[in-house]
Amino acid sequence: MFRKILIANRGEIAVRIARACREMGIASAAVFSEADRAALHVRLSDEAYPIGPAPSRESYLRIDKLMDIARHAGCDALHPGYGFLAENPDLARACSANHIAFIGPSPEAMERLGSKTAARQLAARAGVAMVPGTQDTIETLNEAGNIARGLGYPVLLKAVAGGGGKGMRLVPADSDLPAAWRDAASEARNAFGDARLYLEKYLDRPRHIEIQIVGDAHGHIVHLGERECSVQRRHQKVIEESPSPIMTPKLRRAMGEAAVRLATSAGYTNAGTVEFLVDAAHNFYFLEVNTRLQVEHPVTEMVTGLDLVKLQIRVAAGEALPFAQEDVTLAGHAVECRLYAEDPANQFFPSPGKILSRRAPSGPGIRLDDGVYEGFTVSTEYDPMLGKLIAWGQDRAEAIARLDRALGEHAVTGIKTNSDLLLAILRDPEFLRGEIFTRWLDDRLPSLLREGQARESDAVAEDAAILAALLHFTGTKDAASAGIAAPETPSRWKREARFEQVDRSK
Repeated sequence: MFRKILIANRGEIAVRIARACREMGIASAAVFSEADRAALHVRLSDEAYPIGPAPSRESYLRIDKLMDIARHAGCDALHPGYGFLAENPDLARACSANHIAFIGPSPEAMERLGSKTAARQLAARAGVAMVPGTQDTIETLNEAGNIARGLGYPVLLKAVAGGGGKGMRLVPADSDLPAAWRDAASEARNAFGDARLYLEKYLDRPRHIEIQIVGDAHGHIVHLGERECSVQRRHQKVIEESPSPIMTPKLRRAMGEAAVRLATSAGYTNAGTVEFLVDAAHNFYFLEVNTRLQVEHPVTEMVTGLDLVKLQIRVAAGEALPFAQEDVTLAGHAVECRLYAEDPANQFFPSPGKILSRRAPSGPGIRLDDGVYEGFTVSTEYDPMLGKLIAWGQDRAEAIARLDRALGEHAVTGIKTNSDLLLAILRDPEFLRGEIFTRWLDDRLPSLLREGQARESDAVAEDAAILAALLHFTGTKDAASAGIAAPETPSRWKREARFEQVDRSK
């Protein structure tokens, strides 16, 4: 087993890895930019090393600096987390050149599956059904037009090196293609340094369902069931759950076998995710492979009882998987929501700043994976995700009810969060019935935002009523002379959530 692991990431995933290392008796070494000097992952790791200025291109994206630190710290393994360099084969090759184990797939497997067109070609050879479209890069706008007319509009332009919805454009008609082509290529070039595009037929109201896989170096690959990820805003996942509300044993077996078949053909090891679109008739189509740990991995952990980060480490150390496919069982239901420092009512602008107070939810079936604390300053330099709140229940209804309750307990002041929107989603009748698809949230967003704003207005009115009552009983005329917080500042009574009527917004 490894002696010391370099955690080449930040935020909640770096905290997650550091905790796994601590439980396994492995020393952990963190890296931090100038903006992250006081970050939680720095505090929880055994060692921490500065890696450069705040911009990620000068710090977390510097392979040379990571290798220097790994050698200096005496690390024999590196965990990339997700994001940043997690799917960069150059990092895996640099680790190999420096005799450092990379906790992830081989660079060759990354290249076979990381490119969207290469992965589609591999899926075709493996007999995995795909959304109709191109398997090769489209070279010109005229070529794109000919293909799109052959498939029939609407179609999707997608970046070959894409992910997270970047470099993706819906094209409803032929007249929309030139602008979509220009915008998709520009966004792909800026995001990935690669402007190449391919094209797929657009499916009406599909569900986004992904299969978790894990493989060892001894030829064993298994799947760990599915995650439903259809609640998305602009192709970014917001709420994930396992199992999917539409899943049947037959469909799970078919999707799992297809995912394992594709991973086997790529010579895949370690953890990864094979993503599919599923139509109303339960036909599934290969979408892409994420050659890393996913943000939403906790829902799989909650229903399988497995620790995916520890499995990653053990597999990278050369150990065989300690179970076979027939040993994998799913128990209960888990739902995860992503907590962001952002203001949905203000076009989802990030909300950086110092966290003045914070109440973390707890109770039966609740898990909070985050990377912040009271007094921490949320930077403008990085993704504004604070963490993930996960709930487990005996069934879907209980898991949702527990997550709803936990969001009500969660309180942060000093910054805005998306808690109101998450609560609105969880209470929506269509979501409760499982009637969701990839554009569901985009379509429902205006009404959901109104519901969230109404809750915030109710909270402000509640603050004013509490203040008026306190002023009456203290016999004073204003909040300052009574030593009471003004209404616009959430009161301590509210922050401590003593009663059911507390502010559920922040």
